[in-house]
Amino acid sequence: MTVPDPAAVPTRTELREHLVRTLIAGDVATPRQNNLLHYRRMAAGRPYYQFGLEFTREWTFEDVFALMVKKCGIDPDTSHFYGDDTIDPDLTIDALEAMGERIGEAAAREDTVLLATGHPSGLLPVYLALARELAARGCQVITPAAGWSYEADTSRGPERRHIRYVDGVAVLSGGGALHHTHDPHPMRAILEELTANATLWPDLVIADHGWAGAAGQAGVPTVGFADCNDPALFAGEAEGKIGVVVPLDDNVPPHYYTPLTMYLLARSSLIG
Repeated sequence: MTVPDPAAVPTRTELREHLVRTLIAGDVATPRQNNLLHYRRMAAGRPYYQFGLEFTREWTFEDVFALMVKKCGIDPDTSHFYGDDTIDPDLTIDALEAMGERIGEAAAREDTVLLATGHPSGLLPVYLALARELAARGCQVITPAAGWSYEADTSRGPERRHIRYVDGVAVLSGGGALHHTHDPHPMRAILEELTANATLWPDLVIADHGWAGAAGQAGVPTVGFADCNDPALFAGEAEGKIGVVVPLDDNVPPHYYTPLTMYLLARSSLIG
């Protein structure tokens, strides 16, 4: 295994500058109008925007907006309807540090871990690095329900998708490609298989989108990543169903996440 060079770990100041420069945080490319639309749809109870979470309180649009100002750092100006939005890079780094502490605890105990992403075009390298280093520290990185499939609703109509593992990380695959998804169904299928077979239950899930929401809803300790147009995981964190949510743009070019990944690995005591 190639061990990452600890010298490549950025300082907090260097990481903050990188996040802003690459639009992972700071002024991000996520449209404000898209953010507001998603907040309204989550508040209206639209399942696609709830990521498999069942909320214990009523979330109005105003509640969701206030939460996203607090947890994500979106522009608090209520008259800002169009254009780009913001993610506070200091909130991103604070959450990365909290996530790192939690992952570090799992590594120290050699916990059973499950990793999954609905954003393979952007975040997959982050998960691959975590899976590799956790396995090297003695954690069991599990890969249940491989090949399980369902009909997913897409912009082209229903299409068959199945669970595929890429070096220990669950993604959705179909038609020879990896696919973006918000759906909670694959994670539910994973947990159902684990329950049915009485096999190892994850001590920690590291995920995003519906993968994270469904795990948190099932009571599995979960940490994850979310964009400023994905309020559900932040609401899940506020209700105690998700342990830590890192706010970031979840679909910039994959190599831009390398400094973030190194910082997270170092905070997790997986390198250094």
